Amino acid sequence: MLLPVSSLEESRQFVVNGSHYDIISTALQVPVLYVDLGSNSLRGSFPRWICEFTSLFLLDLSNNHLSGFITSCLMNSSAYLGKINLRNNSFSGFLSDISNSATQLQLLDVSRNHLVGKLPKSLINCHYLEYLNLKGNRFKDTFPSWLSSLVRLRVLFLGSNAFYGPVSSHVGFPSLRVIDISHNGFNGTLPQDYFVNWLEMSSVWRNETKSSEDTIYEGSIYLTYKGELNIYEDSMDMMYKGVDIKFQRIFFAFRAIDFSGNKFTGRIPQSIGMLKALIHVNFSRNAFTGSIPSSLANLTNIEALDLSHNKLSGNIPRDLATLSFVSYLDFSHNFLQGPVPRSTQFQRQNCSSFEDNLGLYGLEEICGPVKVPDPIPEDLERSEQVLSWIAAAIAYGPGVLCGLVFGHIFFTSQRHKWFMKKFGRKYHGGIITVR
Repeated sequence: MLLPVSSLEESRQFVVNGSHYDIISTALQVPVLYVDLGSNSLRGSFPRWICEFTSLFLLDLSNNHLSGFITSCLMNSSAYLGKINLRNNSFSGFLSDISNSATQLQLLDVSRNHLVGKLPKSLINCHYLEYLNLKGNRFKDTFPSWLSSLVRLRVLFLGSNAFYGPVSSHVGFPSLRVIDISHNGFNGTLPQDYFVNWLEMSSVWRNETKSSEDTIYEGSIYLTYKGELNIYEDSMDMMYKGVDIKFQRIFFAFRAIDFSGNKFTGRIPQSIGMLKALIHVNFSRNAFTGSIPSSLANLTNIEALDLSHNKLSGNIPRDLATLSFVSYLDFSHNFLQGPVPRSTQFQRQNCSSFEDNLGLYGLEEICGPVKVPDPIPEDLERSEQVLSWIAAAIAYGPGVLCGLVFGHIFFTSQRHKWFMKKFGRKYHGGIITVR
């Protein structure tokens, strides 16, 4: 939501930010809308004086060294509270319930702290909530399917916590654009129609403007202080193309799904192909079985697809070669077989993107010709010893055989002579051999 400060009363335009931390005492004497103390190396507990700002709309304490509990008065201090960013601190304990009066909340980011327990269901009263980031804590709860009733929710991060259990088959997030539930304990199967109601990911957004300056980003707020214009923008970090990336701004058209690092089984839903606006898809490090959904070829905007470390079998769908924007593919560590599709996008991938799929072939252009490794000196020495033994055996064998034959002949002839001498009978001067 865009909120120009110029539309507000002059007396409520006081801004506290990192460069004006020394005038906080003055700030307490006037209505304050924005408190931005992010990245200021602040230490200690949560500053309770913030609860004195009854007109507060935005609070940013991110990227500091604050610890202890998040005071419950924060969620009850202002009926206008719209954005809370406490990311990357050392806050612990439980996340407090949201007051019934604080229903204007649009953004809540408590990622990368040490929060525990369950997600407060009072969040369901925040009908304007668009951005919820709980990533990198110790929340332990089942999947919060009740969040699907928040029709404005666009960005949801639950990754790297201790969430567990199946994901409800009745969940539908009509406005969701980015979801990250990676590295939890979610399990069970995903129904084939699981993504049918994810409407916002089905519509491809097109910027009709011609100027790059008109590019739209999520959550931009324009702040004016002493004649100086400042822009506050929502940000996020997620695994993208195999790398953990910090997005300083969230592009309006960005659509992403990350279900990696869980315990999902069964087939990847064919309905994934309905989400044509997706740019990033990550189903890696689960236990998915069956074939790769052919419907993935419908994701014509996709740039990154990661299906690695599963139990997928069958061929890589040939139609995936038609995905012209894809620049990152990873099918490694599965049971895939058959030919690798031939296209520029596939040929540009690293060989590691296909490794540990013994049935795949046609990788010569990607991995190069198969090379037999040169033997190491130890192996050469062993080989020479084996060859020496074989040669000795070859030389020794005929000698033994000849000896046996000649010995047999000699022994037989001698025994014959002795036998005839003893038992042979003379007849007309001749010897009749008895056999």
